[in-house]
This record gives sequence, structure tokens and C-alpha cells, in this order.
Amino acid sequence: MDEIILTEDGAELWATRTTGDGVPVVFCHGGPGLWDTLGDVADLLPGAARVHRWDQRGCGRSQRVGPYSMARTAADLDAVRRHFGLDDMVLLGHSWGAQLALRYTLDHPDRVRGLVYVSGNGIEPKSAWGQDYARNLRAGLGEHLERWQELNDRERTPEEEREWAVLQWSADFTGERPLEQSERMATPWYGVNLECNAAINAADRREWGTPELRAACAELDVPVLIVDGARDIRPRRAVDSLERALPRVTRVVLERGGHLPWTEDPGGFADAAAAFLTEVGGGRRTTG
Repeated sequence: MDEIILTEDGAELWATRTTGDGVPVVFCHGGPGLWDTLGDVADLLPGAARVHRWDQRGCGRSQRVGPYSMARTAADLDAVRRHFGLDDMVLLGHSWGAQLALRYTLDHPDRVRGLVYVSGNGIEPKSAWGQDYARNLRAGLGEHLERWQELNDRERTPEEEREWAVLQWSADFTGERPLEQSERMATPWYGVNLECNAAINAADRREWGTPELRAACAELDVPVLIVDGARDIRPRRAVDSLERALPRVTRVVLERGGHLPWTEDPGGFADAAAAFLTEVGGGRRTTG
């Protein structure tokens, strides 16, 4: 069921309430500047989660209006919580969405029962792992590298923008048909919000890697499940310092998984996530 959420500054956000049993879970999709592509994850957790999904400000089916920042997007996430009548919730964030979910949890630990941190990039600056990621991306593109490079180096038409994204995303899958998986992820196509992407990434560079962020993680009294794909082209060592900093953390590495590890190992992902959701599903009563 599609719904529209109105934020306090008047922006309209697309959201959907997924049927399911268990603890309420709000998903935070990747990007920044993309849209919710986590329907397959919701399908893996019907008995463990009551899922709420949404498109972040300026992304997908939500209104394309700024301002774009981590703080603004975290405030929008709280608007999603209030809209669905949740006193507290579990957050499941993927990639950039894992960073967003972590930031919200640090700011509002009383509103988060648990955090499922999937394929995030940890709390170190991108300079600590970015070069290896760029090298792995080029290797993962294989025969598509030349075309991707051509598109990457110039302005693109809307059609070429989709082609560029599909080629780049194909390196995130480790199975036998990565381009097919990437095409599926890009359908339907809503267009990448590059303004949003640039603004939020610039802000992230100022905060990630700071002593203040590490200290806040060390004081976080919320259970966290980190789920990685061992074959993710973003080096998984980027997450090591986050794991060391968090006092209540479990980490599961899926050996066949890439950046979307539920694609290559749906059973392993579902087992890890469902066990965590069942564990944190007790405790405080949640409405909605």
C-alpha cells in the first residue's frame, strides 16, 4: 500500500507499508540519490518483520526538493517513524542507508530497538578504502569497462544515465548474471539525483573518521547486526573500526555475497537477519 508522508517542511515522501509479522522495521535504501530497491529483502523476512519502506527526499517517488544533507534525511526518517505511529523500531540500512541508519541511531538511541547494518562503509574516511574500491570496480566491470568509462567521463542523456548506472551496478553482483541483476535493480527507473548524491557525500567527508564519531559509537547502547558480503568490491576492512567501536555488535560475513549479499545468499541473509529481529523483537511495546 503506497502512502505519502508530509515532512514538517512540506516535502512529500513516498512510503509503503509491507505486510508481515514481527517487530516493525524501517528500511533505509542506498545512494545517496537512489530509491528503495529492498523489496527482495522484505520478502525474505515475512515472519520476523513488519516492514516499512520509503524513498528518501529527492529520490525515486518522493518529491525532488532539497535541502539535501545527512541531518535533513535523518529528520525525514523520523517523520516516517511518526507517520507509521512507531514509538520505536528496528532500522535496516543498506550501503549509504546503513550510514544513515547508524547516524539516526546515534542521535536517537531511545527510538531504535536494533540496527541491521548491511554493506555499509564503516566510520573511516573514504580515503582509507576508496582507491581499492575504484580498482575493484574497474576489475568487476570486465568487458563493460570501456563503455562505462566513456559514459563516466562526459555528460549523459537520460537514456545513457540509466545505461551507465546499470553497468556500474553490475560490479556489485557476484553471481553468474550480474548485468541481468543490475537491470532488474534499475527497473523501474527513477533517475539518480546527482545533486543529492554530491551534497550528502560532501557532508559525510567532514564527519566520517572523526574522533567524535568513534566516541559516539563506543557509547551506543543499542544492539547492532553487521552483515557483509565477503566479495563486496568495497573493501570490508572499512567496517572493522565500526565493529571494534560498537559495544553490542554481531557481525555475519556471507562468503558468496557481494554488495547486495541477499542476492547471492538469500538463505544466509534471512537466517542472520531473522534471528536478530526475533531477539530484539521482545522488550518495549511498539504501536503502529
